[in-house]
Amino acid sequence: MIIDSHAHVMLPPERQIMLMAEAKVDRTVLFSSMVHPEITNDIKMFEEELNKLYDILNGIKDPLNERIHAIEELAQIIKENPEKYIGFGSIPFGLSYSENLKWIEKHIIANGFRGIGELTPGAGQVLQMESLFCASQEVGNLPLWVHTFFPLKAEDIKELLTLVKRYPTVPTIVGHMGGTHWLDTLKAIKELPNAYLDLSATYTAIAPSFAIKEFPERTLFSSDAPYSSPLIAKTIIEQIITDPYVLDRVLGENIANLLQL
Repeated sequence: MIIDSHAHVMLPPERQIMLMAEAKVDRTVLFSSMVHPEITNDIKMFEEELNKLYDILNGIKDPLNERIHAIEELAQIIKENPEKYIGFGSIPFGLSYSENLKWIEKHIIANGFRGIGELTPGAGQVLQMESLFCASQEVGNLPLWVHTFFPLKAEDIKELLTLVKRYPTVPTIVGHMGGTHWLDTLKAIKELPNAYLDLSATYTAIAPSFAIKEFPERTLFSSDAPYSSPLIAKTIIEQIITDPYVLDRVLGENIANLLQL
């Protein structure tokens, strides 16, 4: 089974199904989205759509209501296509341990989501996630998906991996495999068996190539749609893997095992 391990809700929903079919992707691990750049047609419209996100992040729009709306949208799309999607639910950043537990019970577990993400800490904020690691551990070790590209710095990724080491039962997916710090990230996770590498948004094919060679059972094919396409992301993986066993692992078996599908 081929599983895209990281994509965001796209509108209209039929477009996402079509892209999956085009790439011969059987299932997608679907994340919510508070904006929809895929509906834009030019740079001006794209900027306007992204400005909606900046308004949410800067508090001009109510971030809590927008997040809840995005989760409800995600839950509805999965309900309509349960054979196609597995959900990861978002969570506000900086909650206390008890607040994280309440949110997880109400918005993650109640919706049948299998993990938490996308988590997007700012530079210098990573250690604030410790209460979330504790809460995940408490509810059965739900996987955490953490964005590690810009604006995170090398020191932020080191702090994230400190938490990964401190909570060895909590699976942590290192989103975009550390961005420009991918090489240091690969070296750092060697002794962290609960750290997995998301292969989306890599800016050079050599980065996922080395990641797969080093960690054939901890690397995850993903498109990060709508910011890339399942077909493009899958083609990159197929071009850099020659071993059929490893190809099957990366294209679906690794995430299936992680989520116990």
